[in-house]
Amino acid sequence: MATSGAQKIDRKERMKIPHTPYPVREPDVRVRDFDEIIIGYDAETAMREANRCIQCPEPKCMAACPLGNNIPEALALIAEGDFIGAANVYRQTSIFPEICGRVCPQEKLCEGACPLGKRGDPPSLGALELFVADTQRSQGGWPLPSIAPPTGKRVAVVGAGPAGLAVAERLALQGHAVTVYEAMPRPGGLLMYGIPNFKLDKDLVAEKIAFLERLGVDFVCSTRIGKDMTVDELLASGFDAVFLGVGANMDARLRAPGVDLQGVYYSGDFLLRTVPPRETRPEGRREPPQVGRKVAIIGGGDTASDCMRTALRMGADEVVCYYRRTEAEMPGSKKERVHAMEEGARIEYLVAPLEFYGEESGALTSMKLQRMELGEPDASGRRRPVPIEGSEFMVPVDTVVLALGYWPDETIGKSTPDLEIHDWGLITADPSSGLTSRKGVFAGGDAVTGPDLVSTAVAAGLRAAQAMHEYLSS
Repeated sequence: MATSGAQKIDRKERMKIPHTPYPVREPDVRVRDFDEIIIGYDAETAMREANRCIQCPEPKCMAACPLGNNIPEALALIAEGDFIGAANVYRQTSIFPEICGRVCPQEKLCEGACPLGKRGDPPSLGALELFVADTQRSQGGWPLPSIAPPTGKRVAVVGAGPAGLAVAERLALQGHAVTVYEAMPRPGGLLMYGIPNFKLDKDLVAEKIAFLERLGVDFVCSTRIGKDMTVDELLASGFDAVFLGVGANMDARLRAPGVDLQGVYYSGDFLLRTVPPRETRPEGRREPPQVGRKVAIIGGGDTASDCMRTALRMGADEVVCYYRRTEAEMPGSKKERVHAMEEGARIEYLVAPLEFYGEESGALTSMKLQRMELGEPDASGRRRPVPIEGSEFMVPVDTVVLALGYWPDETIGKSTPDLEIHDWGLITADPSSGLTSRKGVFAGGDAVTGPDLVSTAVAAGLRAAQAMHEYLSS
């Protein structure tokens, strides 16, 4: 709970301060490139927006944050103009506030829990977080904490995504020697290969990797554990503990006639060929996808929004997202959908694909869709989409991107004896410690939970790092 002078302003007076949405580039300008759309606050606006925080005695924003960031304390410091102090508050619980501030769906987390949202708009908590983190970086770079003396213990981290980077940073600071193995040519995981640049500049990811290297973390890329080397071989080579943070990045497949036609892509491959710089893409997947005039996106999550916005930037004249439920059931961020529609995409609800058609050459030309209606709730709690008989219709389309979600990679589970897995490859691990069924082997992030948020993966990595430190120390 904050105790600074910012609390001297009466709570009722705070509630009268008008909300200032964080500024972004105009849609007709930003859609022409892949640069970040965020302009961000200036110092005066950030201080005013932070002063809108009513400093709740039991902050619901903190409880809603997967990392438990002390948001009231940070906002109190921002309101006083102490931006570096506020950034350090975030860094107590988060390894990259500049990234979480950009990519987290705050409307579903901290901002969504703020009481001010019941009467109007909550403070723009994500924009304030990235503002102070960026301010700190611009005034001296990433702050380098003190590093404990070497312990003589060696740790292998498998996967250089958010969970793996969290483990690497925390254990390196505690004096352990950390080596991170990554299957892709560059570290970063989802941050490098899945989130488009207009949401997260890749230079920011590269800066984070360079910071970890300054802490002594070693990165071994283009090495797939489970194929090029096994977990048992890592342990036999002298590592005292292993963390598995391999994510869940295998595209969910669609069984439909014509799905193999030229012009039908899965979202993982589509984004991999467009998101990172060309030289960082894997061999054989460096050429961008061929995007036609009429593009259809199938799905309703954040990946679908990313694909819509990417297709527009690649020159599509028409981009339509087809989703089999209604907007109320959409799992993705409303903010991202709004950005996509501002840029020219549109969404059709209660529609599902049945079949794809093409020319003799194999090029996609059209697809058949079917109208749906909502039935009883399924296992997820959302109402199940039910086909409406006789409602089929055709639409011409040049490119289709299937953004149907992701599944875990079974490679680790199949190559690691006695490692308990479930649900097509998810790793069974204790949620509080990340400990798996194998001694000295821990896991966290999407590899355990399935696809989730960057912040939840980081939180799982930090919990696992603490448990691993205790294990190594014992």
